Amino acid sequence: MFDSEPDAVLGPFSSPGARATPWASALAVLGEAEVFWLSTVRPDGRPHVTPLLAAWSLGGACFTTGGQERKARNLEHNPRCVLTTGTNALTGVDVVIEGVASVVDERSEREQAVADFERKYGTHLTSPESSWYRLGEAVITGDTRLYRVAPTVGFAFDKLPTSSQTRYTWPSR
Repeated sequence: MFDSEPDAVLGPFSSPGARATPWASALAVLGEAEVFWLSTVRPDGRPHVTPLLAAWSLGGACFTTGGQERKARNLEHNPRCVLTTGTNALTGVDVVIEGVASVVDERSEREQAVADFERKYGTHLTSPESSWYRLGEAVITGDTRLYRVAPTVGFAFDKLPTSSQTRYTWPSR
């Protein structure tokens, strides 16, 4: 897995006296965020961006999709992608994870990721009245694809009152 601690470096456009955002703080943002934006590249080079649910699991950012969805077809062509989340305000922290997405094939890993998703999203995934009811079941059986984005670089943008731009890099794998 990819649970190693990344190196964190403060970016040059940070406010005077700003400090790098610790990785634990960025992980907390990833853990609390409900909506993420996935950016992929179409085979003809055009960008594709879509909102989705995601959870930090199996040492990376995990999300689900159907095999015929645009994002799945894009990732088959080019597995490099970006997941973004944060606030829609001038305060708070935005987090960006760049990496390489791969389908999670091992049933035990899919089960672990589903447990992490259900812990995070609760009744949104487990209630019969929910739009995503039985998503976990579909992931475990392989009817819905589970992707893990192994991070190559990440960023935390801490906003007002003191802005900082932190760049995270992981040791070579």
